Amino acid sequence: MKYFGGCDVGSTYTKCVILDENGKMVANVTNRSKINPVASAEIALNDAISQVDGLESAQGLSYLIGTGYGRNKVPFADENISEISCHAMGVHVTNPEVKAIIDIGGQDVKGISIDTDGTVKNFAMNDKCAAGTGRFYEAMANAFEMSLPEFSKLSLNAKNTIPITAQCTVFAESEVISLVGEGKPMDEIAAGIQLAVAKRCFVMAKKAGATDSITLTGGCAKNEGLKKAIEKVLKIKVVELSTDPQLMGALGAAEYARQKGLAKEMN
Repeated sequence: MKYFGGCDVGSTYTKCVILDENGKMVANVTNRSKINPVASAEIALNDAISQVDGLESAQGLSYLIGTGYGRNKVPFADENISEISCHAMGVHVTNPEVKAIIDIGGQDVKGISIDTDGTVKNFAMNDKCAAGTGRFYEAMANAFEMSLPEFSKLSLNAKNTIPITAQCTVFAESEVISLVGEGKPMDEIAAGIQLAVAKRCFVMAKKAGATDSITLTGGCAKNEGLKKAIEKVLKIKVVELSTDPQLMGALGAAEYARQKGLAKEMN
């Protein structure tokens, strides 16, 4: 059996997926990224390889593709492909019916339109400000003195929404701390945060050509309050993926590796 790998070195988390020659996922790993992207990739690769019987090192993979902001730092990678392309392919192999993605990473937000073969049809990206990204949500959870999973559910039962006016992560955190200090209902403040992020996603989604449905990828895809807010703002269905949405970049990279590796053998 031949194996193919994808390693997604993100700013916050590093993910690795290994597929067999039939496209079945045989290993997956999600680790907090280190300061050194090479170390992040090595640890994730080794953790994934340890899950596959008969595979001893990254050199044993038939083809390996790196993606993410640290894609050039993946040891033994045959090539690297942008995370935009890899997220599109990852979603395509998970659910071919989905044609639009909002990818909320640690430091940026992307809207991606998928073509019928899993390639990117169109995309838009906001990487100028951390507002609405994974780092933003970490700051908000810290302001509430909660874990991210706790914060993601906080707004679900809010009866009202307290608007958050600040667009900058730093100012938004200060605004939230002030509102909490004033004794405002925490669930209503959280609802305001989710609504503000959903409005940012609205622009990305429209640029990506989303019409009747969309899916979320990245760690923030697990944020239940955000999914609800996006459905409210975009007035379209948010499709939940059967595979961990945080793995989509690594899965897409592994699928590209499988396709390229098998094609190489045939030539």
